[in-house]
Amino acid sequence: MIKTVDLTKKYGDAFAIKSIDLDLQPGDLFGFIGPNGAGKTTTMRIIATLLEPTHGEAYVCDHSVHTAPKEIRRLVGYMPDFFGVYDDMTVVEYLEFFAAAYRINGQDRKNRVDEMLEIVDLDFKRDAFANTLSRGQTQRLGLARTLLHDPQVLLLDEPLSGLDPRARIEMRNLLRKLGEMGKTIIVSSHILPELADVCNKVGIIDRGELKQNAEVTEVIRMVREHTVLVVTPNRPDEMQRIIDQLIGHHKVQDCEPGDASVRVVLKPDVDDYSDLPQLLIENGIALRGFTEEELDLESAFMALTKGTSTRM
Repeated sequence: MIKTVDLTKKYGDAFAIKSIDLDLQPGDLFGFIGPNGAGKTTTMRIIATLLEPTHGEAYVCDHSVHTAPKEIRRLVGYMPDFFGVYDDMTVVEYLEFFAAAYRINGQDRKNRVDEMLEIVDLDFKRDAFANTLSRGQTQRLGLARTLLHDPQVLLLDEPLSGLDPRARIEMRNLLRKLGEMGKTIIVSSHILPELADVCNKVGIIDRGELKQNAEVTEVIRMVREHTVLVVTPNRPDEMQRIIDQLIGHHKVQDCEPGDASVRVVLKPDVDDYSDLPQLLIENGIALRGFTEEELDLESAFMALTKGTSTRM
């Protein structure tokens, strides 16, 4: 659906992006994360045929950005991070104007506009002037505009930026709905933990280079050198007993007491720790919890963009 090969853009001697390789399939919701100036927007604009690469290739549904830009534009919906609305247009008029630009006419235009308003939950604002909408409503209107021609591919540049918590939740739910519709979506954002909730794949880009490109769970696993367990006894006074039992175990590297649980750091490459809870129970320690500590996407991002692993 979307494929890039050695995609590169230079301005003079400076690389905006360097050798970006992506391979996204129908239904993929790809989170593209990185600091300002990392190359996210440049990559998306090249895929949308709004910017020519210095070298390398990008394909959308097997169409090349070099040889078939018109075909790609029919397949892609691009929503930039900032866009304007017309002050003297209502929400319906705004969408009808762009539907006409896509050559959607007659009853089909009305039906399509009504459908988009329902999808983005803006039907109650259909007769409001576009410039009176809140930031979150404006973002949803921009997404409705992007969806008018029913694109197979969506390129959404910072759609969560500047939204209040409620609007972010609404936009996140909307992105899930679009993914369930089978569309291939690239969404860039600085709001890292929220991308982990909606995306099945993630790319971490820094200074124009793609540091990682994999399933969300795989990216998190890559930056974790050790598995970390959180062991919670029924009684807090048994925490020291847990440490005494585990600290010398051949699978355990370190134990760190907390307020109500013990953080157990396993040695590198230890994946099977099923014998540890059994050991504690056999020694009379009742457990309330025995779980693997989660490493969130934000921690993975910080580790990868600094070129170091988080401490475990």
